[in-house]
Amino acid sequence: MFGDLMGMMGKLKDAQKKVEETKKRLNDVYVDEKTSDGLLHITLTANREVKSIEIDPSLLEDKEQLEDYLILTLNKAIEKASKVHETEIAAVAKEGMPNIPGLDGLL
Repeated sequence: MFGDLMGMMGKLKDAQKKVEETKKRLNDVYVDEKTSDGLLHITLTANREVKSIEIDPSLLEDKEQLEDYLILTLNKAIEKASKVHETEIAAVAKEGMPNIPGLDGLL
């Protein structure tokens, strides 16, 4: 019984280590989002850190339009980055989980 428990604990520690390594790797995975007219371009990491924002000079003339573009484009970029992040972390976590009866349907 203790051997099984120790084996499970070891697998959980390995899974946790792999999740942490994946989080670090996701700092180098970039997600881009542009407005349909190309006037605003935002780049995030898959960990949802803003890396760059490129604004066409014409947007600087209309504060309200720029704010709207920033909100919409940032939200789209964050949604994309979140999907990449969650997919990667879930795959690594599931791969490293010990085989515990009854948990298959929950993961």
